[in-house]
Amino acid sequence: MPPRSPLAPADFPALPVIGGARFAIAEAGVRYKGRPDVMLALLDPGSVVAGVFTRSATRSANVLDCQSKIGTDSAEGAAIIVNSGNSNAFTGKAGEGSVAAICQAVAAQTGLPASRVFTSSTGVIGERLPHDRITAKLDELHGALSPDGMAEAARAIMTTDTFPKAATAEIDVDGKPVRIAGIAKGSGMIAPDMATMLVYIFTDARIPRAELQALVSELNAKTFNNITVDSDTSTSDTLLMAATGASGVDVTWNADFTQALYNVMLNLAHQVVRDGEGATKFVTVHVSGAASDADARTHALAIANSPLVKTALAGEDPNWGRIVMAVGKSGAAADRDKLSIHFGETLVASEGWVAESYREEDGATYFKGQEIDINVDIGLGAGQATVWTCDLTHGYIQINADYRS
Repeated sequence: MPPRSPLAPADFPALPVIGGARFAIAEAGVRYKGRPDVMLALLDPGSVVAGVFTRSATRSANVLDCQSKIGTDSAEGAAIIVNSGNSNAFTGKAGEGSVAAICQAVAAQTGLPASRVFTSSTGVIGERLPHDRITAKLDELHGALSPDGMAEAARAIMTTDTFPKAATAEIDVDGKPVRIAGIAKGSGMIAPDMATMLVYIFTDARIPRAELQALVSELNAKTFNNITVDSDTSTSDTLLMAATGASGVDVTWNADFTQALYNVMLNLAHQVVRDGEGATKFVTVHVSGAASDADARTHALAIANSPLVKTALAGEDPNWGRIVMAVGKSGAAADRDKLSIHFGETLVASEGWVAESYREEDGATYFKGQEIDINVDIGLGAGQATVWTCDLTHGYIQINADYRS
């Protein structure tokens, strides 16, 4: 395992018990030895599940299976089973067979219909999933299910992650507590095109499935879909959210619940960036003044995904010309003479030239920090967007060059 990211949170949060949800982990040896690599979550009857998934044209058999199941309402409970080490992607009919075998085995173990079993796999692409190693652990997993097992589950889904990722929130609705807790994995192949990597969020709130789906999709667009580590979209990206209803509190279109869920999702998204493979800088790219919000996002992603920008960040070189380059190549509307750039609060360039007040040593000092804000105003309209990313270091190359060895 690579060393813990210098951008990692100081502490792992204390996760609350989510009524109606239980968790267990096991060491199946799918790829890794001596570490948990399978997690099972079992949800009580009445739970509803929403999700968003990668739009990759080469998405995995697991993603395709989940997509076919996610839009159905059911009074049954549900199960989520996840393995790390092998993505079961680009494995043809064998991959579909592995998903079917796992779903059927989980259904037999739990008494659920196979249509209420959701699977995820993450890891190496193009290798057959040894699903028998997973199904052989189902009796152990089922017997170990516990309401306070979510923290362990966060560790079981890790691949090249250097720390487990979790976030939580609690709100009060009419004098009753409502809890949300989520876990995630991801550090490379991060440029989501729907959701991100693997994310599982649980709440004891009561909300109809259609409304939960609409909420998850809306908030996903503002959080996970605005992060990037390396501009690569995974074949396995999955976000599942379950609402068990155990609190008895209806949160349909409740503004406080929406804000709390947004906070959890943004926290998890930021943690993924902070664990970007080899990352040493957490970078916020904010673009304003674009012709539209869509143009602003295009500009922001062009900056955040530029290898030249990212390596300048790694080298602590405030090379603002690379920001100009990225805006110019993005394809969205821009005007050289209306563009302005700030590093944090420092004006760097405006009106087609470096600002008279800018000093290179000020930019160099700012780039030595771990938290970098790049603010660009296009000067054409009211469109704005924010994207979060990290730098590109030798560590990224080393991790990915050795990934399959």
